Amino acid sequence: MVMMTGSLAVRGTVLWLTPQQGGRVSGPPEPDYDYDYTATAYLPPRTPDDGQAGIALRRFAPGAWRTPAEGILVPGKRNRAQQVIPGCIVIITEGVRPVGLLTVEEVHALAPDGTPIIPVVEPVRDAGADAPLAAEPPYRHSTAASRWTSKHASDDAPPQPAGV
Repeated sequence: MVMMTGSLAVRGTVLWLTPQQGGRVSGPPEPDYDYDYTATAYLPPRTPDDGQAGIALRRFAPGAWRTPAEGILVPGKRNRAQQVIPGCIVIITEGVRPVGLLTVEEVHALAPDGTPIIPVVEPVRDAGADAPLAAEPPYRHSTAASRWTSKHASDDAPPQPAGV
């Protein structure tokens, strides 16, 4: 689990709120090659008052209401650690007004030089020594990875016939 104690590289899907939902009056931002969209953000259950962070987004479709994006999340100095894991929602704000929602799909701590620290996930062998390597977990999160690769008694239960 990555704790929000330093800058984080994040990748996910951003959904911009419409003006009717309280979002940007001008609609989704229109970045170009020389411009990253920068704003403030927070992670629920925190609020803009007690959990403000900085966010810089790039590589998203200009003018799109829903688009893949990547960026950097930088917590404020007074913030306590927050859990930033795949599946969490980052509320993007301009001031305290929510303007977008970023669903995090991948997160990595940033090294001092600004490069993402990507952990190496070793392949997991199934029970038999001659068994092929198991598939890599769907994302690199230690708790989820252990659940993905763990064995449970229900895994050995025969399939149930249809209609039962």
